Amino acid sequence: MENTGIWVAVVIIVFVLGSILGLRVSPREKALGLMREKARKMGLHPRLVAAPDWTKIPMASEKRASMVAYYSVLLPDARLPLMRARVADQKLELVHGDDKFKDFPIALKGIYAIDMQANCVGLYWDEESDLRAAQLEEIKACLHSLAKL
Repeated sequence: MENTGIWVAVVIIVFVLGSILGLRVSPREKALGLMREKARKMGLHPRLVAAPDWTKIPMASEKRASMVAYYSVLLPDARLPLMRARVADQKLELVHGDDKFKDFPIALKGIYAIDMQANCVGLYWDEESDLRAAQLEEIKACLHSLAKL
C-alpha cells in the first residue's frame, strides 16, 4: 500500500510537469512572432492568408489551400495598376499586368509571388527561409521600387 501512494504521486507529478513543459513556445514560433513584430514596426503589414490559385503554391490537402505569409505595404496616395506575378528563377513571371514588370529581378529568397492593386503592393513568401528577419528591409525596398515602376 505504501508503494501505491508513491506511484500515484509520481504519475501526478510527471503529468503536471509534462503539461507545463508543453505550454512553452517553440523557438520557431517565437522567431516568427519577433519577425512579424519587427515588420509591423517597419511599416510592413504581415498576415497569413490562404494561398491564391494563381500563385501555384501547393495545396495543404486536397480540399484545403495552404496558408502563406503575405507582407504588404500600403501607399495611401498611390494609384497602382493591377499586377500579379509569380517568381521563377529570381525574376517575375507575369500572370496579369503590364509588360514593364516582366522579368523584373527579385534578389530575395523564399518569394513565391507578388501582387499589386490600387494602393497596396505585397508579396507571398516562405517565412521559414529567413527566420532571423535579415531581409525585411530589402523586402520593403523591393515593394517600394515595384510601386515606382
